[in-house]
Amino acid sequence: MSSKSLHQFKVKNLQGKEVDLADYKGKVVMVVNTATQCGFTPQLKDLEVLYKEFHTKGFEILAFPSNDFQNQEPREGEAITEFCEINYGVTFPMMEKVHVKGPETNKVFQFLSDKQQNGVLSSIPKWNFHKYLVDKDGKVVDYFYTFTSPTASRVKSAIEKLLKK
Repeated sequence: MSSKSLHQFKVKNLQGKEVDLADYKGKVVMVVNTATQCGFTPQLKDLEVLYKEFHTKGFEILAFPSNDFQNQEPREGEAITEFCEINYGVTFPMMEKVHVKGPETNKVFQFLSDKQQNGVLSSIPKWNFHKYLVDKDGKVVDYFYTFTSPTASRVKSAIEKLLKK
């Protein structure tokens, strides 16, 4: 296994169950830091639209709630899951609440945001809903800032291109 792959990590989901990211080999993955009390929280609906459009073709979204930006994720565990399901119909996997910046940054986000670790790019989330695109081999290939809608044509075409490889 390459040391420069998302697949090297194990994380916990919001229910506390371990998730081996190696299970996502062969899938295109979008990793996004989320928050339930952010001006961009409605992107959860767009993420779900994207997920439904591409999931059957081998696309996954992994959401990691984070409270790193102005305490916009005050909820914990099941309360996050319930909020996302009830208000935005979220069905994609929600991982445990993590830090995405600073000294306690989660190892997945350390990898995604640091070129020395991922071999491709450096891009630390500046706000909630920073989106990383990862290819079927677990390699980081692109990122989209918070203000880029998950359903933007450039996001969709990047996903389509990776799914065809």
